[in-house]
Amino acid sequence: MNIGVLKEKYKRMSIPVKASLWYTVCNVINKGIALLSTPIFTRILTEEQYGTFAIFQSWFSILIIFTSLNAFLGGYQKGLILYKNDIKRFTSSQLGLTTTITLICFSLYLLKVDFWNDVFGLSKRLMIAMFVELLFMPALELWSSQQRFNYKYKKYVFLTIVMTVISVGCGVVGVLNSTHKLEARVYTDVFAKSLFAIALFILIFQAGKCFFDKKYWKYAMLFNLPLIPHYLSNYILNQSDRLMIGKMVGNTQAAYYSVAYTISTMMILIMDAINNSLTPYIYQSLENNNNKDIKKSTKPIIVLVAGLCLITMAFAPEVIRIFAGEQYLEAIYVIPPVAASVFFVFLYSLFSNIEYYYQKTGLIAFATCMSAVLNLILNFIFIQIFGYYAAGYTTLVCYICLSIFHYIFYKKVLRLQDIETDIYDKKIVLLLSGVVLISMLIMALTYKWIIVRYAILLGTIVLAYMFKNKIKTLLMEFRKAKK
Repeated sequence: MNIGVLKEKYKRMSIPVKASLWYTVCNVINKGIALLSTPIFTRILTEEQYGTFAIFQSWFSILIIFTSLNAFLGGYQKGLILYKNDIKRFTSSQLGLTTTITLICFSLYLLKVDFWNDVFGLSKRLMIAMFVELLFMPALELWSSQQRFNYKYKKYVFLTIVMTVISVGCGVVGVLNSTHKLEARVYTDVFAKSLFAIALFILIFQAGKCFFDKKYWKYAMLFNLPLIPHYLSNYILNQSDRLMIGKMVGNTQAAYYSVAYTISTMMILIMDAINNSLTPYIYQSLENNNNKDIKKSTKPIIVLVAGLCLITMAFAPEVIRIFAGEQYLEAIYVIPPVAASVFFVFLYSLFSNIEYYYQKTGLIAFATCMSAVLNLILNFIFIQIFGYYAAGYTTLVCYICLSIFHYIFYKKVLRLQDIETDIYDKKIVLLLSGVVLISMLIMALTYKWIIVRYAILLGTIVLAYMFKNKIKTLLMEFRKAKK
């Protein structure tokens, strides 16, 4: 197929399809840049330093829930529909809310600096850097969310790629040339994000000219406060493994787990890009009662996500050797269960989108809280027995449970809305769930025998070729549905 034909096909794509394509490409590039820098950081930083950086990122992910209420997520996108005639004021008021809460939290930190430093296991310098990021990142997230909602992908793609290049580039230079290598990595990462976030922070307030609006603050708090247990539980599912490993068996083991986790979840960025472009489409389709289109659109996407997870599992040993080095090779057995978890993360995201749209946030919070509690219990029991390897499998079990919870609640929401047919293809979901779990076991058992593993991969490729027409049909359904 020549370039001209590809250009013509690209021009004929609908805006949602183009947006989905570019968000995916953008996230692949960003993750690729991050992965290419991993060999440098894992070789220059000690395992303990690398583990501490991972812990810094984990705490940031947890703290931003409290300082921002995650006001830039589902509640904001729903607000863009509810307050479509006053978007600028609505957006700047949301930023005013996140700024106020962050400054209050920073004041509480300053009252008991040593106490909080001990709790988080980080120095004062690192904590101050974290609060700088906590203050300004909501501006970037609000802007990004609005760009995705309106399918304005060009500026978003450009900014995020440039930000990643600056973060990694300055990080490599800083770590190579500093005696305080851990601080250099943290500061350069915060600098790269804040550079753009501060500019957007100013622009949002200039455009909206509203710091406080009682109606918009009330909406944000009523929507997001019930979701704090959900958001917190969700990040506990994502981040508690590293924090508990660090506390129970040491930061070095946390570094091993973090490298394996990063590699096995690299598809999360692609999945997030797909889901972020899919969410506005689902909301708008529900608004227009086009539920059948949602089923057609999501079927090939579920197949794609499952395939990407299988590829991640298959090449785990090679990827770790290249991007982390032989000293991290023992962590390969963490990759299969965590990669399988990514598939179930995507499934629960699909189900929860329906719950978000109909504002059944209590159901969302309950499901995530139950799974997070289960994760903490399983980690506490099995990390002590089996070491950090156990965390990968406890993560998988909890995400399977979370998917089941959300499926049950998604069906409940459909009944409450008098929607009789499934919005998603249940058969595809069940079939691919089984395929992913069986593949996980096979890959984990065949890492030592490269010939067997490659034979299985070859067989999979042959099967894909045999059913290429079916796959092509699914992709065509996706394209038509998006139009």
